[in-house]
Amino acid sequence: MRNKSKVLAAILLLTIATPANIRAQKTVGTSPLVFLLEAKQLQVTRERIHDGDKNALVAWARLERDAQKAMSSGTFSVVTKGATPPSGDKHDYMSQAPYFWPNPKSANGLPYISRDGERNPEINQITDHHSLDQLESSVETLALAYYFKGDEAYAAKAVELLRVFFLDPATRMNPNLQYAQGIPGVNTGRGIGLIETRGLTSVVDAIGLLAGSKALTEKDRQGLQDWFGKFLQWMLESKNGRDEAAAKNNHGTYYDVQIASFALFVGKKELAVQVLQDARQKRIAKQVEPDGRQPLELARTKAWSYSHMNLEGLMLLATLGERSGVDLWNFQTSDGRSIRKALDFLTPVALGEQKWQYPEIDGVKAETLFPLMRRASTLYRDKQYQSMMTKLPNADPADRNRLLRADFTIRQVH
Repeated sequence: MRNKSKVLAAILLLTIATPANIRAQKTVGTSPLVFLLEAKQLQVTRERIHDGDKNALVAWARLERDAQKAMSSGTFSVVTKGATPPSGDKHDYMSQAPYFWPNPKSANGLPYISRDGERNPEINQITDHHSLDQLESSVETLALAYYFKGDEAYAAKAVELLRVFFLDPATRMNPNLQYAQGIPGVNTGRGIGLIETRGLTSVVDAIGLLAGSKALTEKDRQGLQDWFGKFLQWMLESKNGRDEAAAKNNHGTYYDVQIASFALFVGKKELAVQVLQDARQKRIAKQVEPDGRQPLELARTKAWSYSHMNLEGLMLLATLGERSGVDLWNFQTSDGRSIRKALDFLTPVALGEQKWQYPEIDGVKAETLFPLMRRASTLYRDKQYQSMMTKLPNADPADRNRLLRADFTIRQVH
């Protein structure tokens, strides 16, 4: 695994971003450079909003309200946390393992012990994860609002948030997760902590949406690509990064999602393609059983949540594969392991046709699978999936996905 990481890192070093590469990735015309969002659908939606299409305006109204809230928010930075990482540098991201609690058998509570699926509220005392979540959500919302409406005020606020979090020397985050998800009394950070930056893939797409704005300068674009390039390098070369790459469950899946997304963003398509091609055997074949079970997720105390989460990650990899010429949607091993089979295992539960037979301490939330089922219905166009779609409730008219995805614009008849 270490040799494989070195190979991936070498590919990255051989293709360092240049100003020419960066300029080549600017938005052309009205088609944004995005990797997980659907560029063509975004264009269609923008035209529908401008034309006053009533079927789009309800969702647009909610998105614009969310954007107005983001406009009035402050900025976000890792340097504002009260705790100081072991490095002594508050620019380093820091968080605490959520499922670890004080040891009742020791006087000082150390070392902390695992209680899988039970979140320790102590983690909220370190604010970096919350700041990162707010940054990701606000920038995505503002960038979408700018793209759909063309209001430069939304772009200006989004760029301000990006500069503070990633670029300004006084407030920027160092491009590493050396101290993420540390366990008190055990370690100061783990590879598992890389799951906390999976939302940065939405920031990558947001930057693509902002490319046509006056606010995002060439210096900003180069600075952001430089930051993501360094973070990508750290993920490939560091011990924490190598550990996460070797993870066999959802952590490994979302590691690949980040690597592929960031690689595409900084112009390293060869690296992204290699990761996505490897995902066929490394992720799908090893994580999904012939009957669709995901054993490593089913072993958790939140088996439904993690089965859904990993399936969503596999679908994100398949979406990135669409952008890179790698077909993961239709990949299947000789004994039937596939993304589709993993979805088929969960759909009877989501539709209320079967009971969930595995642990789920938070209770099964069947509706979380509906977006994945809608996505599948546009890819697997057979009678089984079309019949399945008639059983789903219609999506909320104000659901943001109605603006972002073609499958959410299709009204089901019951």
